[in-house]
Amino acid sequence: MDTTHARAFIDQLWHDSILPTLVEYIRIPNKSPAFDADWEANGYMEQAIVLLESWCQQQAIRDMTIRTVRLAGRTPVLCIEIPGQDTNAETVLLYGHLDKQPEMHGWRDDLGPWKPVLENDRLYGRGGADDGYAIFASLAAIGALQAQGVPHARCVVLIEASEESGSPDLPAYMDELADTIGTPSLVICLDSGCGNYEQLWCTTSLRGLISGDLTVTVLEEGVHSGDAGGIVPSSFRIARHLLDRLEDAETGEILPEALADEIPDERRMQAARAAKVLGEQAYQRFPFVSGVRPVRGDPTELVLNRTWRSALEVTGAAGLPPLTNAGNVARPSTTLRLSLRLPPTCNAEAAMQTVKALLEDHPQQGAHVSFQPEQTGTGWNAPPLKPWLAKSLEQASHSWFGRDALYMGEGGTIPFMNMLGLRYPKAQFLITGVLGPGANAHGPNEFLHITTARKLTGCVAQVLAAHYLSTLQAS
Repeated sequence: MDTTHARAFIDQLWHDSILPTLVEYIRIPNKSPAFDADWEANGYMEQAIVLLESWCQQQAIRDMTIRTVRLAGRTPVLCIEIPGQDTNAETVLLYGHLDKQPEMHGWRDDLGPWKPVLENDRLYGRGGADDGYAIFASLAAIGALQAQGVPHARCVVLIEASEESGSPDLPAYMDELADTIGTPSLVICLDSGCGNYEQLWCTTSLRGLISGDLTVTVLEEGVHSGDAGGIVPSSFRIARHLLDRLEDAETGEILPEALADEIPDERRMQAARAAKVLGEQAYQRFPFVSGVRPVRGDPTELVLNRTWRSALEVTGAAGLPPLTNAGNVARPSTTLRLSLRLPPTCNAEAAMQTVKALLEDHPQQGAHVSFQPEQTGTGWNAPPLKPWLAKSLEQASHSWFGRDALYMGEGGTIPFMNMLGLRYPKAQFLITGVLGPGANAHGPNEFLHITTARKLTGCVAQVLAAHYLSTLQAS
């Protein structure tokens, strides 16, 4: 592949076509079903998929077949088939999603989730980086190869619409499209992060997730706190005590051994190398208020904390009135929404049973306690890289970024990856993305780093070309 020619093609397509379409995509509030129960009636998901399908149809990619697949009661998927240059059976699966997280508070006054704003090298708005750009980058990479006659294997692009809800609809579509997808030898997922915007970052693992609601109930109704204080146990205190069974309140360490796993030596070495490059940026990229420090000072340990160790966050609460209505009342109950990240190799279903039993067993003062799981997702640990892929990733990073490729796990969860790892145990994986420092997916002021997205598009093209050569050498 002629990198200069490919760069010109990709940059032109991003400037003339991709960015204007992404701007329109950001305007659409197509929240994932977990955040919009009436998604089908509201029609925003339909607007988004029609927009993306229309853009795909305008691309000059040889013999491309585009279809929106719909199963009753489920969000749709966009499935694109692109034949390879010969009749070999190799297939590449390229994955992304088009559904979005909800608005979230705290956006800058001049920004908003559905208000696209282009500022220098950043396109602000919900869903551009997570993960709307994926379909554009995938087809642009294939188009760049075809524009200069570089062969590639058969490609299937699959864009789902329930990822931000834990991909509940995806297994049914994987079954429905099993013949179309075949057995990929390479899977490319563009829904991950990057440690900086200066080089290619390859995701080696993803943490698992348990989320659910811990409810502690002590009264049938609220009563005067002066009358009840010292007699009626506080539902909040009991909830706090139950969390102490799960988490060391001093250090944040998750206590049950069933929620920990041995960190492989290779992942430790990769974390150390990544931490050496990142340095203090391993924690400075987060918007700490003045004087707040990270839980550890060693960047390597912070990388491992974020990628291979369990961590708990309370992400919501019920039973607590807003301050303007907070009278002197002993409240009848407290509910806390718990989000527990798990090591990549920890079975989420087994871990959920451990957590449920731990929290519900013998609460203080006989309080009524329940833990109702909302979502579980087992993490993923990448298989060893084959030599051709390791070499092509290094070459691609140097060609497009001018620096070495780096490897690091991600702290988030992509349920799709564990599913694919089980379905296609012989496949190689390139998991990467544009969610770097400040990009703030799921939060306020989310942005897409445009230069990184364009360079990443070029890296995908180069890997596709290398994959085709590897299939010839193997045959």
